[in-house]
Amino acid sequence: MGEQSWAAAPAASERARSVLATAWSCTVTADGGREEFVGAHTVTEDGRVRLRVPEDSALLAAAICAPRGEPSAVLEFADVSPVPVRNRIRARLWLAGWFVPEDGELAFRATRVVLREPSGAVVVDLDEFAAAAPDPLATAEARLLTHLADCHSDAVERLTRLVEPDSLHGAVKVQPIAVDRHGLTLRIERTRAQGDVRLPFHRPADDVAQLTERMHVLLSQAASASCPRALQRQRTDGDG
Repeated sequence: MGEQSWAAAPAASERARSVLATAWSCTVTADGGREEFVGAHTVTEDGRVRLRVPEDSALLAAAICAPRGEPSAVLEFADVSPVPVRNRIRARLWLAGWFVPEDGELAFRATRVVLREPSGAVVVDLDEFAAAAPDPLATAEARLLTHLADCHSDAVERLTRLVEPDSLHGAVKVQPIAVDRHGLTLRIERTRAQGDVRLPFHRPADDVAQLTERMHVLLSQAASASCPRALQRQRTDGDG
């Protein structure tokens, strides 16, 4: 695949910040309880989470009473694929630390950051986490992927020409599962299993215009592939 031989991917710190930037809900485990907050958190430029809670919240009382500086809460964020596929959770992000009441909100001080993806879990360095920025395509990813899946399924299937034959064995459906500045990830679905394949761009895309050009390059490479690899057609209503 020529220039595509490099396997660029987001660093764990960047991936973690992207999950944090796009998550709409936050699950908090503290003082023996577990509660989900929807649309109640914001994130500062250095990755600190601020949470709006009711004045009578048990979490607020626990934050006030907890010993300062001792880890007393865990925040969990889920990264969910905008395209309907099996196993839609692409990653989970956990922040351990403590809350500090501040300006009518709870400011979270993280002491540990853990990112878990299908490839495994990694502890993210706190300084790297604070210094990282979300992927520039993160907030547009849901719109981009759903448009690709809903309106350009033919293009998605053409891209399978860039996938190794072994990865397509038994495939009945392919969906775009993720995109970032470094590449596009396809979900290869089989009757009872699935796997992901990454197609890296020839250079990073810092905005949607650049992403469009990178996708055109991938499609051009797919068009010139010597051996088209069509998906199997023996599908049933229960497959995929």
